[in-house]
Amino acid sequence: MSAAPGPAGPRFWITAAAGWAVIGWAVYGIVSNSLDTRPANLAKFVVGGALLHDLLVAPLAIVFGVLVARAVPGPARAPVQAALAVSAIVAVFAWPLVRAYGLAANNPTSLPHNYGRNLLVLLGVVWAVAAGAVILRLKRAG
Repeated sequence: MSAAPGPAGPRFWITAAAGWAVIGWAVYGIVSNSLDTRPANLAKFVVGGALLHDLLVAPLAIVFGVLVARAVPGPARAPVQAALAVSAIVAVFAWPLVRAYGLAANNPTSLPHNYGRNLLVLLGVVWAVAAGAVILRLKRAG
């Protein structure tokens, strides 16, 4: 019986050192350019985002996933869960564009597309692929 190899090999330490070097360089850049990066605001954003995710988003995703797993029949479960996850990620990513947060009145090219319509089109494609996957799974199941 052999023990599973631990993370203490040379590859681990080389990549850990490289990772800490990148983190150190980033912190140096944040501090040395503090007028532009506003370290206190950045820290609030990072810590607030982590707390929001860990205390609200992740628990809601777990509860919602369990509810969907119980409500959706077996062959359709995985495609529906995947489509819901992709839909949520795409919607969160597109939200600032749909709300036109970066719109500049004096620059007509700042947000040149109809992002609300494009979001709906993309969500339609996601759900069409999920429906196709469900149909394939149902045909294979007999």
